[in-house]
Amino acid sequence: MRFGLVGGNLSYSHSKRIHEALFGYEYEMRSLDEAGFDSLLSSRDFAGLNVTNPYKTRVLRFLDSVSLEAEKIGCVNTVVREKDGTLSGHNTDFAGFLYMLRRAGIDPAGKKTLILGSGATSKTARAALSSLGAGELVNISRSGEDNYGNLSRHSDAQIIVNTTPVGTHPNCRDRLIDLADFPKLAGVADVVYNPLKTALTLQAEELAVPHTSGLPMLVAQAAYAGELFTDGKLPDGKIEQVLAELTRSLKNIVLVGMPGSGKSTVGRLISDISGRAFFDTDDEVVKAAGTAIPEIFAKQGEKVFRDIEAEVTEKRLLQNGLVVSTGGGAVLRRENIDAMRRNGFVVWLTRKTSQLATNGRPLSSDAVALDKMLAERGAYYERASDAAVQNINAEDSAREIWRLFNENN
Repeated sequence: MRFGLVGGNLSYSHSKRIHEALFGYEYEMRSLDEAGFDSLLSSRDFAGLNVTNPYKTRVLRFLDSVSLEAEKIGCVNTVVREKDGTLSGHNTDFAGFLYMLRRAGIDPAGKKTLILGSGATSKTARAALSSLGAGELVNISRSGEDNYGNLSRHSDAQIIVNTTPVGTHPNCRDRLIDLADFPKLAGVADVVYNPLKTALTLQAEELAVPHTSGLPMLVAQAAYAGELFTDGKLPDGKIEQVLAELTRSLKNIVLVGMPGSGKSTVGRLISDISGRAFFDTDDEVVKAAGTAIPEIFAKQGEKVFRDIEAEVTEKRLLQNGLVVSTGGGAVLRRENIDAMRRNGFVVWLTRKTSQLATNGRPLSSDAVALDKMLAERGAYYERASDAAVQNINAEDSAREIWRLFNENN
């Protein structure tokens, strides 16, 4: 190994893509048990190494020197084999965390801050927040003096930072706290980067609180680590360039709108333009149920259909880099909107009700029913979406959506 990442489970890591995009060198990924980790570090058979959980403190025993920053924090995520063969340890998560906060416009200076978690990343976050002049810093853990059972005594917190893995794919609905319990909230940072928006940051977005998930930190710390590996300096703007490219590649394009508005047709055209795979959640419902949608409504009722729809929507939108057309009523359930927005750029495809297709659509019987439906659902479409495009011509709509996606991500 020349350069690479070692840790316990790296199945969802983006580090290989990030390092190779930033620096062009080959970057390996190795999921190791303790024996394998110890063997690699003892061999010193690498030029530069990133270390992730659960080895950020274990690595210290193999190092000949540790930077002052990493020593103060008590954990290392970057190891460099120096020219004389010795191993030096660094903590680029510290600078990555600072980059993430600056980018989101979150300023902890003088503000009471809750740090969720007590592991290695928590130590890094605490040091970084202290360096920015944060006010009272409180670690919240499951069994400590300050825990999730007595959070009410910290309802005056202004900044909340999640350093735990709670909310990580595939358990994307999970979150440790309800942000509504913190009326003075001025910033939320979640180091989780998969999904792109966690349950915690989705709630912060809804509350109009400055927020960030962990992908900017991941890219920035990789950039700082690579500079140590190569003894070089990246050009200005490179971190943002790679971050934007990675975000676009991971984000889904999700189409919402009235039944018959042309979501499937436009979605397939976007797939042709972009080279992305296309999925229609109505088709997924039919596959899951083994029968046509009108038959589900007729024999089992709308609730059964909505339950199946929610299940297939959640499952499909856990994936990345797709074009997905959703059912006309999918936005009626909050969990579906959350599933769309976690990894998605959501577009409301509009069309005059007089032009909506009705054939084979159980709830779209006539113009009066469609007008009523739009009146009931319009606010839900608006709440779910990042942009709206009127579908007059399918080809033009597809090109416009692809343009908006690349312009806004």
